Amino acid sequence: MTAPLLEGIRIIDLTRVLAGPYCTMMLGDLGADVIKVEAPGKGDDTRAWGPPFATGGESAYFLSANRNKRSLTLNLKSPAGLEALKDLIRQGDVLVENFKTGTLERLGLSYEALQELRPGLIYCTITGYGTSGPLADQPGYDFIAQALGGMMAVTGPEEGEPTRVGVAITDLMTGIFACNAILAALFARQRTGLGQRIDMALLDSQVAAMSYVASNYLVSGQEPARLGNAHPNIVPYQSFKARDKYFAVAAGNDGQWAKLVAAMGKPEWAEDERFARNAARVQNRAVIVPLLAEVFATRPAAEWMAIFAEVGIPAAPINSIREVFENEQVQARQRVQHIPHPTAGQIPQIASPMNFPTAPLEMRLPPPLLGQHNEEILRTVLGYTDAQIAALNQDGLV
Repeated sequence: MTAPLLEGIRIIDLTRVLAGPYCTMMLGDLGADVIKVEAPGKGDDTRAWGPPFATGGESAYFLSANRNKRSLTLNLKSPAGLEALKDLIRQGDVLVENFKTGTLERLGLSYEALQELRPGLIYCTITGYGTSGPLADQPGYDFIAQALGGMMAVTGPEEGEPTRVGVAITDLMTGIFACNAILAALFARQRTGLGQRIDMALLDSQVAAMSYVASNYLVSGQEPARLGNAHPNIVPYQSFKARDKYFAVAAGNDGQWAKLVAAMGKPEWAEDERFARNAARVQNRAVIVPLLAEVFATRPAAEWMAIFAEVGIPAAPINSIREVFENEQVQARQRVQHIPHPTAGQIPQIASPMNFPTAPLEMRLPPPLLGQHNEEILRTVLGYTDAQIAALNQDGLV
């Protein structure tokens, strides 16, 4: 067994809710020592975001984004608490925070000051709108970023209300982008010895994630429309109603289209000039989609799945969350693992999608209780004496 990939890297995690914690959890999964700094008596807001709650009171939401971390409580509004944070930073490699823009600067912890405390420190901020521009001082939320950044304009039924994605996708994407940026900065530091200032914004991530939809607009000048579950550039690539329930099917190229219609008993559609090529199918979407829907409605979804599997057409039932975790492929890939928790017993966790057969990732630590590792971190990381630790406890600063 090889050592964890980020063994020896210490992350000072001043984040809460989702984008930041998801980023630092990924770093923890990769083997970094993540120290989650929280406010005494309260901690991360999501500790209270329930129901559901696990046995012992931890919310399922908090449990989803905080494994492989240690919790240290510090009152950063007090001089002693702030000094303890500075001591921690001196022992760190990366600082990640998602306070409002300028919060750490007001505490005397600008990027320049941080470099004096810990030369080579990588400092990543995650905010709603970044550290520049007219909205820099505004608080950021996933839902608002989805609205402002165009996601909702292209999500939902063609006739109906614009819709947010069913998970906090902007938060999650920002966390992933932030993790990538931090890994690049760590790699650069190996070569240069220099730290980096990373400025991550929910809105930036959301705009970037519009990808080909945004490119379609930038190239054509035409506003994209909501298409429900359909694709703006590929037909068919959407959901259809079988006799009993909905399923998804994708013909990503003209060869797959020919196989699809042959399996449906309509081989002539592959020769019809209106449908033979994808560009023609996109132009004639309003004609071909109802024809497909009419045929698909004649059989149960399971029969269509069997037919498509035999000829190699990508298709899937639209699973409930329960059905996701009953799926044979999901189970074969061990997407759910369990880890012992100090109050909740064995808790289920969604496994990291980063798979390294040569260096398997581990769930070393369950999501921590608030302040669970106070004494451990103060003593072994910061080298505080019994008297110093007692004073912090007595004053309610940890």
